[in-house]
Amino acid sequence: MAKSVLTPQSEDFPRWYQDVIAKAELADNGPVRGTMVIRPYGYSIWERMQSDMDRRIKEAGARNAYFPLFIPESYLTREAEHVEGFSPELAVVTHAGGKELEEPVVVRPTSETVIGEFMAKWTQSYRDLPLLLNQWANVVRWELRPRIFLRTSEFLWQEGHTAHATEEDARLYAKRIHEDVYAAFMREMLAMPVVLGRKTARERFAGATNTLALEGMMRDGKALQMGTSHELGQNFAKAFDITYLSDEGRQELAWTTSWGTSTRMVGGLIMAHGDDAGLRVPPRLAPVQVLVMVVKEGEGVVEAARQVVDDLVAQGVRAELDARVDTPFGRRAVDAELKGIPIRVEVGPRDLAEGSVTVARRIAGGKSAVGLRGLVPEVLSALDTDHEALYAAALAHKDAHTAAVATVDDAAEAARTGWATIPWADLGPEGEARLAESAITVRCLTMPDGSVPRSEDEAGVLAVVGRAY
Repeated sequence: MAKSVLTPQSEDFPRWYQDVIAKAELADNGPVRGTMVIRPYGYSIWERMQSDMDRRIKEAGARNAYFPLFIPESYLTREAEHVEGFSPELAVVTHAGGKELEEPVVVRPTSETVIGEFMAKWTQSYRDLPLLLNQWANVVRWELRPRIFLRTSEFLWQEGHTAHATEEDARLYAKRIHEDVYAAFMREMLAMPVVLGRKTARERFAGATNTLALEGMMRDGKALQMGTSHELGQNFAKAFDITYLSDEGRQELAWTTSWGTSTRMVGGLIMAHGDDAGLRVPPRLAPVQVLVMVVKEGEGVVEAARQVVDDLVAQGVRAELDARVDTPFGRRAVDAELKGIPIRVEVGPRDLAEGSVTVARRIAGGKSAVGLRGLVPEVLSALDTDHEALYAAALAHKDAHTAAVATVDDAAEAARTGWATIPWADLGPEGEARLAESAITVRCLTMPDGSVPRSEDEAGVLAVVGRAY
């Protein structure tokens, strides 16, 4: 039904994406170019992401804090590579309170610098380490080509920042966030297969010594960077004097990391799982897992529907009632499909007379009559099955659109419709530069078994090549 209100993916994928955002009531353009207004349904999806991610971050030992939105410009200039990497995206405040400021302040593009300043203040001895911090905040990076959720001048995210006594401890913590927090979240909550790898020197985060990334394939074959975890070495520790007294009584420089995910994940969710009928939200993530719909009024129908909701909620299912019989049922069903609600339970007088309801599944498709007595176990089973089916479909799509190649020209050809993997030894920085001329990038370096190489020089390293958002 919803196909008639959306541009087909095969016809115009970017237009389809914008249609879904509008029709599913996820977000709208803000009044300033490049900003967005996240609507309640879109925000409820982000809240579910945020809640689960926050739990995982805390299990990894980090604690939440909050740092200022405004950062003195001088802070950024202390780490030259960092400020150079962000200069084109900075929003700078030069006047406030009717006066010109003595020193301009930057609206945070990321918080390595301001957090580094306070890490230095809070770190005195080895007993203060590791210092594991996270903040949920908004950041500003002035985008020239904005697209809602994917690239906006202001977006929401979490950014973690840590200080460690040794390089090895910092490396292992960045790896832990990359694998045990981010990758596990993508698989278990977003039902999204991601390639784990390290960025090349060309693509590395400004000021980092190593960047670990997670790349997801979208339905149009392009890549989306879903999250990153950075080893910063001692670059920021030197710039901000993050030192500590070791257990041997020596002043030592700390080793730091930073890592983040953002509302870009909502865009990835849309483009990795959506179809021509709209969103398909993974059941574990879905704010509403089951929508119980009254088809039309009849004796005892609304009461029966309410009881179904109560029974489902009692079993931990996020269920809601839709009894808006003054709105045509077809329109409500289309709206539920557009929003990707995993399961609809339709309750009408005829079904109720037969002791059953109709169950419609968004991911598996189709409808079936289910007896009221067996409804709850049927729904619980369907939610688990459909989550795994969504992951399997996304994995099959990624595998079908990834080609192993041996030459730069073949990599460029494969990147027209998907990804290519090519031995890094055969591509190298020169081949990477050639591909970049056609807006094709090395998304990450990975190993044939899916593990992350320790360095670019490790034997067997593969470059994952594609076009990206």
